[in-house]
Amino acid sequence: MLSHLIRCAPSAAVAALAAVALGVAAPASSAIPPTTIKIDNFTFGPVTTTVPLGAPVTWVNGDDIPHTVVAVDKSFRSKVLDTDEKFSFTFTKAGTYDYFCSIHPHMTGKVVVKGA
Repeated sequence: MLSHLIRCAPSAAVAALAAVALGVAAPASSAIPPTTIKIDNFTFGPVTTTVPLGAPVTWVNGDDIPHTVVAVDKSFRSKVLDTDEKFSFTFTKAGTYDYFCSIHPHMTGKVVVKGA
């Protein structure tokens, strides 16, 4: 397998061998894993979610009736989500984002985005 790697991608093979020889870990992926907020029993859970800057957040409707996810500051707004439908938003600015369901305004939540 090593000989195949060297023939197909010599520079990658050299870098990998050098990293192993020097005991250096491979670079970690810079992708931030998504955070999931569940919509269930007319609530957002967790009610407050803290994420790093650049984090994607996904809301999943687990209720049998439709809901929406709407930012109070109008920075994001989902379509009406039926059962098991999802809405995602990536936060590119630090701050606190209050949101609610426009169909059921008593349903509220908050995303706190921490800067780098």
